[in-house]
Parts: sequence; structure tokens; C-alpha cells
Amino acid sequence: MKRIFLKLFKWMGALGVLAVLILVYQVRQFLIEPISTQTQPAVVEIQPGASAASVASLLHQAGLLNSPKWYVWYLRYFDQHGLIKTGEMMIEPSWTVQELTEALIKGETVKYPVTLIAGHTFKETLQQVQALPKIDNQLSTERLSELYEVFALSDVSSSVYPFAGLEGQFLPETYFYQAGDSDKDILLRAQTDLQAVLQQAWQNRQQGLPFKTPYEALIMASLVEKETAVAQERTLIAGVFINRLNKRMRLQTDPTVIYGIGPSYDGNIRKRDLLTTTPYNTYRINGLPPTPIALPSREAIEAVMHPDQTKALYFVSKGNGEHYFSETLNEHNRAVRKYQLLK
Repeated sequence: MKRIFLKLFKWMGALGVLAVLILVYQVRQFLIEPISTQTQPAVVEIQPGASAASVASLLHQAGLLNSPKWYVWYLRYFDQHGLIKTGEMMIEPSWTVQELTEALIKGETVKYPVTLIAGHTFKETLQQVQALPKIDNQLSTERLSELYEVFALSDVSSSVYPFAGLEGQFLPETYFYQAGDSDKDILLRAQTDLQAVLQQAWQNRQQGLPFKTPYEALIMASLVEKETAVAQERTLIAGVFINRLNKRMRLQTDPTVIYGIGPSYDGNIRKRDLLTTTPYNTYRINGLPPTPIALPSREAIEAVMHPDQTKALYFVSKGNGEHYFSETLNEHNRAVRKYQLLK
């Protein structure tokens, strides 16, 4: 009988050692192997207040964690269960549990790009931002006074030009946002960037420009932006406009006519539109319009601050996106006949 018990104890001891070895092996594999057999990363959103167990379950359901119970043990053993950040995160299935935990604690959320478009009006820009996925829309065109308060801008609106004081105040660049950011967040960043670019350009501007303030230069930059999409023409068009200002000639630029028409613009400029006086119609008013008419790019602002030294006073579209520049009215009229009237 003693022999039987001795053999039994030996077997139990051997099984215990084997169980420990298996457990050690499993722990080792859990620590060094990828967290998932999936091949593609995926985005998961961790909600505020999520427990370690709920995070592990979320990852497991997304196919990004093979051993959720073990992962809960891992987090609690290393006292990291309360350090996980919230938000959308991109999880790589090739990570180890240590790499996964570092990412969750670091909390680098998924960033989405949005590029504000040069030449857009404020209303178009706001619509673009508010159409973005996962954005919290807080701004409303129905509450104009609040819009001006948010951006600390003077309310110079009217029924025809409700966003006049907001025009041109946001830098058209690429910005990155995360889920839950608001339209206000993005536009406030764009406004801050615009002011930084404008002030730096103003400090480094060419001497002798006919602008009393950076805001006047911003207005001119918006005209340059709307007149051409050809990068190399910006400084030349700025030079023409500045020449006209210096000679007290009206700017006579079509984009100001369009903005002056307002919401009733139907895509065509008629002779009566050129003859109708509005605050923005530079065929009828002297000098600059009262506000920018669109978002000017960084390049348009720089072009206005450093215009070409040209004798040209006129330009006309050649129909291919470029313009023909003239120094005299006779030359300009010939160009108009060639590129516009004889098509």
C-alpha cells in the first residue's frame, strides 16, 4: 500500500511541475506573441470611465486581443488598469501586450485631416467643417452675434452680407482633429494661424505699400486669391492692383462684383451688375472693399506684401486659367478682343 501512495505522490508532483511549466510557457507566449492574429489595424473607441475588463472585452470583440482575461490580470498586476486614456485609438494587431498597454496609456488618438480651401467664403468654410465626420457642431449661422463673439471680431454684418466681418479671418491650411472636437476648435486654430502669418508678413513687408494696416493687406490678399489659381501670377496681380491703387484707379475686379451681388448671384456677371453700386463693387467704388471677400492663402498674403515691380495696369483671362497683362488701355482692349470677345 505504501508503494502505491508513494507512486501517487510522485505522479502528482510530476503533474504539478508540468502544470507550472505549462503555465510559465503560456504566460511567456502571452507576453511575447502578437496580441492578435489579424493582419490589419483597427480603430477602437474607449469611452470615459471604461474599466480594464470592458477595455479588454472591447479589444477582444474587435478581434484585437486573443486573451482578454489574461490582459485584465496583466493590467492589474502592474497596477496600470487606471491609466488607460479615452478616445479613438488605432490598434496594431502585431503589438505585444506591453506595446498595446503603452499605446493605451499614452493615449494618442486617431487624427483626421481637414484642408480649408483658399478662396472660400466664411459660410462655405463653416459648411465644410460642419460636414466632417465625428465633429461636434457648436456654431450656427442663425446666431450671428454668437459667431462674432466666439472669434472676437467686429460685427459689421448686414442682411445682404451677414458674414462680412468673418471673411478672410481663417488660414486655409490642413488641420488635424480627433473625434469629439468641435467646429469651433478647428476654426479658432485657423484664426490664430491666420493672425500669426499676417503679422509676420506685415513686419517683413516691402516698403512703400499703400496699406495702412495689416487688415487692408488682408483684404487685398483675398482679391488676389480670387483672381488667379496660378501660383506664379499672384505677385504680378498684386503688383497690378497696387499700381492701380497708387494711381487712384478703381480696381475693377470681378470677384468683388460677385461678392457684392450676394446670395442672388446666379453664376453670371451682367452689365447691370458692373453698373450697380454695392459696398464691394470695385467698378463703382474707389480703393479697397470694406472687408476680405474670401480666405486668402499664405501665398496670397506674401504676394501682397512682396508684389512684382511691374508697369502693368490691366489683365484679362486667357481662358486657360492664366492672364494676359497690359501696361496700356489700348493693349488691354486688344487682349480683351483676342481672349474674350472673339471666342
